[in-house]
Amino acid sequence: MLTGKDIICISSIDWDFIWQTHQEIMAKFARNGNRVLFIENTGARAPNIKDIPRIRHRIKNWLKGVKGFRMEMDNLYIFSPLILPFPYSRIARWINRHLMLTVLQRWLKVMGFNNPIIYTFLPTPLSLDIIDNFSKKIIIYYCADALRVISQNRIKDSQISLLKKADLVFVTARQLYDYSRSFNDKVYTFSPGVDFKKFERAMLEKSPVPDEIMKNLKRPIIGYVGGLHKWVDQNLIKNIAEKYPEYSFVFLGPIQTDISLLSGLKNIHFLGKQDHGLIPYFINEFDICIIPYLISDYTKNVYPTKLNEYHAMGKPVVSTDLPEIANFNSENDNLIFIGRTYEEFGNCISKILNNNDKELISRRIESAKRNNWDIKIEQMSSLIEAEIERKEKDREASWKEDFLYFYRVTRRRLLSAGSIFFIAYLLLFKMPLIWFIASPLKLADKLQQADVIVVFGGGVGETGSPGKSTIERARYAVQLYKQNYAENIIFSSGYTYRYNDAENMKLVALSMGIPDKNIILEQKANSAYENVKFTKEILDRKGWSSILLVTSPYNMARVSLVFKKIDGKYRIIHAPVSNPQFYDRKAGSRWQQINAILHEYLGIIYYWWKGWV
Repeated sequence: MLTGKDIICISSIDWDFIWQTHQEIMAKFARNGNRVLFIENTGARAPNIKDIPRIRHRIKNWLKGVKGFRMEMDNLYIFSPLILPFPYSRIARWINRHLMLTVLQRWLKVMGFNNPIIYTFLPTPLSLDIIDNFSKKIIIYYCADALRVISQNRIKDSQISLLKKADLVFVTARQLYDYSRSFNDKVYTFSPGVDFKKFERAMLEKSPVPDEIMKNLKRPIIGYVGGLHKWVDQNLIKNIAEKYPEYSFVFLGPIQTDISLLSGLKNIHFLGKQDHGLIPYFINEFDICIIPYLISDYTKNVYPTKLNEYHAMGKPVVSTDLPEIANFNSENDNLIFIGRTYEEFGNCISKILNNNDKELISRRIESAKRNNWDIKIEQMSSLIEAEIERKEKDREASWKEDFLYFYRVTRRRLLSAGSIFFIAYLLLFKMPLIWFIASPLKLADKLQQADVIVVFGGGVGETGSPGKSTIERARYAVQLYKQNYAENIIFSSGYTYRYNDAENMKLVALSMGIPDKNIILEQKANSAYENVKFTKEILDRKGWSSILLVTSPYNMARVSLVFKKIDGKYRIIHAPVSNPQFYDRKAGSRWQQINAILHEYLGIIYYWWKGWV
């Protein structure tokens, strides 16, 4: 049997639910020296009001451990995750993936779980997220139910993905085998087994079942073990209970559906969930065991979990006509009595009570021995070990090919990246592409006389250094003034580096012979939008309507758009600085030029978003 491995089990039930295949396999792996992390059910459907007790129980389980983790037995750990219970919501899946993976990664690191075997019973999107985000030896999918039926096909896509991804697929029923084989070649049937030694011991020992449970029950006792869920045919049970009022019908397991149809019948007894260690002793008290399932698309894929446990105690079994029961009978010489109608089901019970054939009892016990969990898990282990060995050999055999492939892919990517970089370099640095891209930003009109020359200071501007572009603009404004294009100059800027930008421009103008009375300062603006806003107040106060606008060539479009948005009455003559040193194609830094032009486009987008243009 498998030993010395780390195993992550993604379960479709909680650990302390009815003892089933999930707990049996993982408990045996743990006892055989494997470390197991058992992740409790994360859900295959959205919850409803009936699930409130289950949610409350999950919170209780989470609190029992450390961040949801607890040690159940030697080598076996339980993780009870708290997640959003909406398995098919993309938002919930994203949140759950983050919650689950973060805490799992930390726990696995602390525990030193290295390269585990992933053994999943649950094919949900979240299960795939767990599988995809951890290194693993192999992936095993144990397909024990037709979940796509009860989930109304919402789980279908993720189940198909898991079937294709899995290294091994174990199934419990023939129809599940046929379905799985259409997606994966490595499919093997392992129907639920029985811990035969435990049941054999129960036949020899005195029953620990309290006498008060059984002493008030009239014989014969017709027993059922398992959850009383919606797949149990309550009409069938009601029919035979009313037909045979002298029989006691005992149901052992949690009630998972409305049973009001049966609750008024005095010869039906619900004993609830019992410790799984007591189950053999209860079954030993039964005269006949029943499998009263409805025939549906779901139960056609079901192998009844308790069948081999019934037989381990030598008990006769009456069942509805399930496909897996028919398969079992064909391989075991019709050991199970099948009732295809209510009447036939009742007649089978009546017939068996008068037939205590010791040979039949012996054959039932022998069939259970053949379905011993020890045998099944040994067979599973052989397949798992062989698959791990095969994958390791394939990895060793293909390392050279994989390495060369990696080298070729890396070289191809480097060549592609280099080519893209070279082409981009040519376009941006050796060809006029950047100036073509920038051309819509540059507005320049034929110079005309106007009421005033308006100069917007550059601050650090496109140069990245205070003062440089500002001085260029101030000198150009003086040049326009001296050519008699206007009699007044407005210098606008609130930027201050040691001295105010507008004052610096005024000093330049004064030093070049412009009279102080012809200069107006605006010293509050800290953006192009505020330049326009505060300048407009001066224009309106002075009654000026035509302006010669001086600013950086590529800042002109944004400023012009703001003027039009605020008030379109002004006649704007665009007069950008001619031949600015910063935009000299030979002398300027191309990276800085690209950055400045990009800044202008982003500035226009931002102004549009703010409603300023």
